[in-house]
Formats: sequence, C-alpha cells, structure tokens
Amino acid sequence: MSHQRRIAVLLPCYNEAASIAKVVAAFKAVLPTAVVYVYDNNSKDNTAQLAQEAGAVVCLETNQGKGNVVRRMFSDIEADIYIMADGDETYDPAAAPDLIHRLIEENLDMVVGSRAETDTKAYRAGHRFGNKMLTGLVKYLFGYGFEDILSGYRIMSRRFVKSFPIHSGGFEIETEMSVHALQLRLPVAEVPTKYGARPEESPSKLRTYRDGFRILFTILGLMSTERPRLLFGAAALLLTLLAAVLSIPILWTYFLTGLVPRFPTAIFCTGLVLLAVQLAAFGWLIHSIRRGRVEMKRLAYLAQKGHPRKKWSKSEPPAAS
Repeated sequence: MSHQRRIAVLLPCYNEAASIAKVVAAFKAVLPTAVVYVYDNNSKDNTAQLAQEAGAVVCLETNQGKGNVVRRMFSDIEADIYIMADGDETYDPAAAPDLIHRLIEENLDMVVGSRAETDTKAYRAGHRFGNKMLTGLVKYLFGYGFEDILSGYRIMSRRFVKSFPIHSGGFEIETEMSVHALQLRLPVAEVPTKYGARPEESPSKLRTYRDGFRILFTILGLMSTERPRLLFGAAALLLTLLAAVLSIPILWTYFLTGLVPRFPTAIFCTGLVLLAVQLAAFGWLIHSIRRGRVEMKRLAYLAQKGHPRKKWSKSEPPAAS
C-alpha cells in the first residue's frame, strides 16, 4: 500500500476572531484531507471557539509570543508536510497546493511564499522598509538568502521541522528559520504569493520598532555564532586601524627625535592591538566550535525521515492521517 502524505496546516493565533473562521475554511477547501491546527496564544476574544466551529483542531499555548507557539506546534504535531501561515487572512490559502507540489517535485525542505501585495494597505511603510533592510542584511552577512525572510507563509518538510532548534520567542522566528536553512545549505525555494490587507477590525500585532529591533538583534546574534570570523575579524581590523592612526604622531616624533613623549597614547595603542589580536583569536575559536554545532545540526537533520518518493497529484490531495 502506497504511503499517503499527512499534511498539517499550522495557524498560530492571537485575537484573530475577525478572520480565523474564514482562514480555516479556506485551507480545508483547498486541502480537504489536511488537518488544520489552531494554537491560541491567550486570545482575549473568541478565536478558539470560532476556529473549532470551523473545523480546526484547537490547542492552547500559554507562553506569549509567536516563536513560543511555533516551538510548541513543531514539537506536538506529527505530519509529513507542514504548512505555516497566519490566521489574519493576509496569506492566500489557494496557493498551498502549488507550494506543496513544488516542495515534493523538487524534493525541497522549505518553500517560502514571498509576499506579493494585492492591496496598498497590506504593508505599512515602516514594515516594507524594515523587511527590505533586514532581508538585505541577511543576504550580505550570509552570502545569499531569500527575497522575503519575514514571510510567515512556509511549506516545510518533516525533516526540517523536527530538526530545527527554535530559540526565538517572538516575531523573529521567521528570521531564525531562514538563517537555519541557509546555515545547513538546505534545498529551499521561494514562490511569490498574494498578500492582502488584514480585516480593519483586526489590528496588526507586530510593533514596528520594537519587533524590528528584536529581529535586527537576532540577526546580529546569529552572526556572532554563524559568522564569527567575519564579526570578530571586522572588530579586530577596526581596532588595529584605530591604533595605527593614533600611533602615527608617536612614530613620527620617535623617528625625528628618538623620543617617545606620549606614553599614555602609546600604551593605549598597544592595548588596542592586543585586544584586536584577542578578538581575532576568539573569532577563530568560535568558528571551530560552530563547525561542531553545524555538524550536530546536520546529523539531527539526517536522522529524520525524508520525503516519501511517491509523486503527488494536486488533483488527488494527500491523506491527513
């Protein structure tokens, strides 16, 4: 008997009563055999009740924050293919079959539904600028990357989900997922998908500046562990250049007179050079440790079962269980 793929739709939610029923119904319409899970994150409205009435499996996660919800989802739910989206009606459920098809046909571990705006109200100006800046930063730091690292619409293999060590607690979870895939050089793809505006009665939970800085610090934190030679090497180079500039008058006076009249500055320059050497050494040391961590992540990834090889036809959706 051929293996039937189990598909799980994961919807982390907080106060999404205005839209959750429509989102659940839309995913069940395009993927009738999938199981839709709604994890309610301490909503103050009747999100959980409406989701259950719409046919979703509803669970509760009391630790506040999207990253905490996703961690719980990835731990609890067993499936072959995972679809993660938001419950705010901004992502297009109708795109899910094509994204799944891409994941299976190309044997990928993640397909990101990059956001193509269908409404001028879909993005705040600050969100649009922040997304471009953070996406560009990840590309610069890691050499390559996605066009939309903050998209919450992702199709993932079981191998990816069950080997991903989540550290994030909030909206920086998408950044961490993207960097994890880049770090292990996993097969991924990006497909433009429709992105609409939230219902007017459902305000965004994303706080532009607070969450933007949290995502930025997450990227810099990941850089210190994933690209330590670049980070510490750059710091060491800057300190060395500063010491060189400050030492020019001292060296010039020494060559002319044979005297060193500015001992405090000379000692300070010496300290800068010693600190630069230490930073460079730290970079190489952390790089060696990082290689061991990456190997452990790779082994955890390889320990998970890969895609069933049977092809899937979009006209015959895979079974939910």
